[in-house]
Amino acid sequence: MIANGILLKAYRLMCTAKTMADTYEANRQTCKYVHSTSRGHEAIQLAAAFQLLPCDYVSPYYRDESILLGLGFTPYQLMLQLLAKGSDIFTGGREYYSHPNYKGDDKPNIIHQSSATGMQAIPTTGVAQGIKYLEKLKVNGTELTDTSTPPVVICSLGDASVTEGEVSEAFQFAALHQLPIIFLVQDNSWGISVTSDEARTTNASEMVKGLKGIKRISIDGSDFFQSYEVMQNVVEEVRKERHPFLVHAKVPLLGHHTSGVRKEFYRTAEDLAKHAIDDPGPKLRRRLLEMGITEEELLQIEKEAAAQVVSDFQGAIAAPEPDPSTVTQFVFAPTPVTEEKGERSPAGKEKILMVDAGLFAIREIMEQYPEALLYGQDVGRRLGGVFREAATLAEQFGDHRVFNTAIQEAYIIGSTVGMSAVGLKPIVEVQFADYIYPGLNQLVTEISKSCYLSCGKYPVQTLIRVPIGAYGGGGPYHSGSIETTLLSIKGIKVVYPSNAADMKGLMKAAFLDPNPVVMLEHKGLYWSKVPGTEDGKATEPAADYILPLGKANTVLQAEEKYIAGGESCCVITYGMGVYWAKAAAKNFTGKVEIIDLRTLFPLDETLVFAAVQKHGKCLIVTEEQQNNSFAEALAGRISKACFKYLDAAVEVIGALNLPAVPMNIGLEKEMLPNAEKVAARLQQLLIN
Repeated sequence: MIANGILLKAYRLMCTAKTMADTYEANRQTCKYVHSTSRGHEAIQLAAAFQLLPCDYVSPYYRDESILLGLGFTPYQLMLQLLAKGSDIFTGGREYYSHPNYKGDDKPNIIHQSSATGMQAIPTTGVAQGIKYLEKLKVNGTELTDTSTPPVVICSLGDASVTEGEVSEAFQFAALHQLPIIFLVQDNSWGISVTSDEARTTNASEMVKGLKGIKRISIDGSDFFQSYEVMQNVVEEVRKERHPFLVHAKVPLLGHHTSGVRKEFYRTAEDLAKHAIDDPGPKLRRRLLEMGITEEELLQIEKEAAAQVVSDFQGAIAAPEPDPSTVTQFVFAPTPVTEEKGERSPAGKEKILMVDAGLFAIREIMEQYPEALLYGQDVGRRLGGVFREAATLAEQFGDHRVFNTAIQEAYIIGSTVGMSAVGLKPIVEVQFADYIYPGLNQLVTEISKSCYLSCGKYPVQTLIRVPIGAYGGGGPYHSGSIETTLLSIKGIKVVYPSNAADMKGLMKAAFLDPNPVVMLEHKGLYWSKVPGTEDGKATEPAADYILPLGKANTVLQAEEKYIAGGESCCVITYGMGVYWAKAAAKNFTGKVEIIDLRTLFPLDETLVFAAVQKHGKCLIVTEEQQNNSFAEALAGRISKACFKYLDAAVEVIGALNLPAVPMNIGLEKEMLPNAEKVAARLQQLLIN
């Protein structure tokens, strides 16, 4: 039996949601930013919201304003986002309506919500993954959370979104690992103008039937009584039994898809009339009257809800616009690592390989931070990484901290959003750079934007390891360079060490950075087997050594006499390019200065520009295909910043502009730069 107070609260909020939708429609010029409303979905959304506690997490999707009302957010707060006002508590005027994020003690937590359909499934499943890990630690005596009530996670989805591959990845992981998550799928039979019959063979409930481990139920989501009782039971079960559940709720769609894609564009009068029969508000109203609630009481609720909406709407209209000077705030959270610290070359230490430097860094991290985890394809106990870069870690720290995933690059990357949100520090690996592309959707849509669009509430602390580069006939799908692709994404940091000492110091700094960091690790430098890369080995830095991101290094100095005579030049490079440049410079003793960038973003422009200004001549060396590359963009920046100091145009040498690295070693050699090719370009530059 549902208490009258809950029923009347639900009716009040249904009236509120309807009046809000009507108000937006009547003021289309004022409500100029695109938006959706929850009309038709109110019953299931309110029923779900009423079950949640402040320890829980929920990810609404863009039609879920009634969930937000049910959680206790006011129409005024929602309208501030609708009108993109500066006092919008969610995103400060940066995001669409009903795209919340929230961190507080009075309501469930909401991680950053994007508009990309279904993309919240992986980050939200990552929240549940993190909660399960925290509960495992608590059982084992390491308590990182003081939550006495087991949290549940709700991921809200539209039925059309379940055809997305990334939603399936989330379902698979939740089922396999028995995570405490409820997938609430609201099925209104439409995906913009595409009907369910056109787009999918079955509904979400039937879809997950083949996945062992996800319980499921289908309900009438327009009936508040049924919705409330089912959600109450499901939340209670997941809170107690810690397994995934899918609730498929059939609902009408009474509003427009969005304010810009209007229902009359594609829906018939017959279809709209059919959906109107199941309007949750009138259905609940009739039941309340049958229960003895008076007409006068209901009219009073309707009057009060309407008055609040009118008042809040006028207040939101009058609220100030965002201060334009704030537009650049919250791209990154401040990092605690700003200076190089610790012993880089302690006495008595042996030189180590770059692959071991990464392994030792992670070992020390995991010893110090119980919230650190490592996962990805083949990094677990049996293999320890295809390059043995994680060997022995699972044996030392356990399969709950170092473990394999399925072939799910999107899940590997996107789950770190949720893991970070619950206070964990995930380290994940993409097996080869060529295979990062399935994960780019999560990296671009979710990870890179989270800090900025949550106004700093949800920076994503993650370290993503990516073996990269070509050597020895790796072929077209194991040899690619991806730094330009990554550097086009704003809101992430990219590092690229060239030796063991830098590898360890940068990995420590990347781990401690509260922002997403992608670490590119050249496979050809892992073991220093490539001729000329012996300097990739280095004395192992001490455990306290940290090298901040954004600090380049001068690995070879030019002699002052050649600098003074205008006979010198500088080489700006990174990764394998450092070794090509060092080998080439032997032909020009004293005339070449080499800068190893070490971090591609943030970039050490101070050192780069100073070097170019000192020499007047500059060659940028990259392994990437040259046209439209990061290296060419850097050349343009250098040319602009150092124009009056230049004695010649800034030169760039990179790989040939081919779609892939060919398998044959001879063809590979022809495509890539090498020491001889770099030396030839230096010769041309120095004689100018």
